[in-house]
Amino acid sequence: MASTGTLDTPRTRTEKEGPLPSDIQPVANETRDRIITGLVTLVPFVAIGIAGWQVWDQALHWRDVAIFIVMYLLTGLGITVGFHRHLTHRSFKTSRWLHGLLGILGSAAIEGPVISWVADHRKHHTFSDEEGDPHSPHVDHGSGLRGELRGLFHAHVGWLFIHTQRGNKERFAPDLIDDPVISWVDRTFLLWAILGLLIPFALGWVIGGTLAAGLTGLLWGGLVRVFVLHHFTYSINSLCHVFGRRDFETSDQSRNLALIALPTMGEAWHNNHHAFPTSAVHGLGRYQVDLSAMVIGALERAGLVWDVVRPSQDRLESKVTA
Repeated sequence: MASTGTLDTPRTRTEKEGPLPSDIQPVANETRDRIITGLVTLVPFVAIGIAGWQVWDQALHWRDVAIFIVMYLLTGLGITVGFHRHLTHRSFKTSRWLHGLLGILGSAAIEGPVISWVADHRKHHTFSDEEGDPHSPHVDHGSGLRGELRGLFHAHVGWLFIHTQRGNKERFAPDLIDDPVISWVDRTFLLWAILGLLIPFALGWVIGGTLAAGLTGLLWGGLVRVFVLHHFTYSINSLCHVFGRRDFETSDQSRNLALIALPTMGEAWHNNHHAFPTSAVHGLGRYQVDLSAMVIGALERAGLVWDVVRPSQDRLESKVTA
């Protein structure tokens, strides 16, 4: 396996073959971009809220809201704490059982088998926003508004339907292929995906006492939860490489997008993450809420995780933008 620096740390500019950040057109209409970001991000979820209001007490009840929240948090943390910070970037160590449980919870989010997910993300860091990045909105999408929209669509969801730049598992995730726990979780992905839908159905049935209650639990805690979690995850690849602030110098176009920091559980502090990829904490600013880092900190205090990586103050200051 390549070294941690090769997989987890963006390459230096002298190692890159692509264009430097200075070759990229700076943002000219920040206010307009923020409005577009807000609309693209919020409108679909406002629509879900309206749909929920329309069917309230018929196909949506308080138990469904509770099931949605529980399933969203468990599977979302499986992605952010498990797939991303632990398995991709090795930002902390843990016991064998929690190692496997995090892989299972992430698999229940139905974002793909764990080893493929990790390989794609490590490849993204190796070629961030240059040729070879599986989901950059900035590479080979054309110019002007049409090019920007094509890039956003590709980074958000389009890349999932093509396989020309997907990460080779033997190259980018050999450690997980050799890991008996994670390789088993990967092979049994379909089981965890199905359980991620059956559990909200069972909770709805048990709490509501009827088959209809089970079906509404499946609808909101299963299908709607998957939709919402997927699109917030996709927004990290798309919106967080186009809109937002750049607090640290990086050789890509990663950005911090506070608008979606809470529902992404801290993943939207994406510029911070690209500046310090192995850090278990992405919300590095005073008011940058990072739910995933809070969970990791709680697990650390409980003795369930250790060797948690956090950047020193000197490292932070060395990359602050002028």
